[in-house]
Amino acid sequence: MSDTARPIDHLVLPTASLKAARARLAALGFTVAPDGEHPFGTANCCVFLSDGVYLEPLATVSNALVADARAASNVFVARHEAFRFRRGNEGFSAVVFGTHDAAADHARFAATGWSGGPMLEFSRDFVDASGNKDRASFKLAFAGDARAPDCLFFTCERVNVPKVDRTTLQSHANGVRRLKSVVLAAPRASAFAPYLAAASGATVDGMSDDDTVVMNAANASIQLTSNQALQRDFGRSSSGDQGLEARAIIFGVDDLHATKAYMTANRIDCEKFRGRLIVLPAPGQGAILAFEANE
Repeated sequence: MSDTARPIDHLVLPTASLKAARARLAALGFTVAPDGEHPFGTANCCVFLSDGVYLEPLATVSNALVADARAASNVFVARHEAFRFRRGNEGFSAVVFGTHDAAADHARFAATGWSGGPMLEFSRDFVDASGNKDRASFKLAFAGDARAPDCLFFTCERVNVPKVDRTTLQSHANGVRRLKSVVLAAPRASAFAPYLAAASGATVDGMSDDDTVVMNAANASIQLTSNQALQRDFGRSSSGDQGLEARAIIFGVDDLHATKAYMTANRIDCEKFRGRLIVLPAPGQGAILAFEANE
């Protein structure tokens, strides 16, 4: 692992409806935070893990504000809308890395040819499970690769972290404790390793005969895998598009049998496959979700 590897901060999951995403994620055994609105027409209902990573289901809630944001060169909104146009309302559109200096990241992306557009600074209210409110502020720096229009990498500097207790939000009935890995797929996945390295600071940890590249962020691994390997490992094929697609999220649990029992009791379609519990995408859940036992 590179000494400069950044941690995964959060994962962006477009959805048609926060209500549908909340219902689906709650049925899967996740504790879902109250809705949070951005000042540019999108909103989320996040799932916070105890390792500090979070999932960000993201929906459009104001077309007028979104149009204004696009006109103002807001990369976050523009890429969200482009993803929905090309891929539909449900999906997995971005991997976000933590940083202490988004401005330096932006300068680095621009200097090395990986800039995805202008930086974004914004604030929004954060509400915890008890209704306590504080202000969250962020700076985002975007990396971009024209070959990957539907898979965005950017870094996120948490300028102001809300002073609220997230303990309750980080406890999940399905037993999930941490993010283990993110899986991205393309016909020639290794071609996107430089793009991922530019955004994450990670270096290649290994490469298999099937063109699967493993790179390590500071807190989880990222797999760049072929479409054939995606089918082999998750029983789900990719679209066949030449671009990079974010497809699967692998979580760590302490007791995989207990997680499966929870899913079965809640009538969630799931399958034990190659040592993992696999839940395929459904309305409100745009990514393949996989659960593995922690070492």
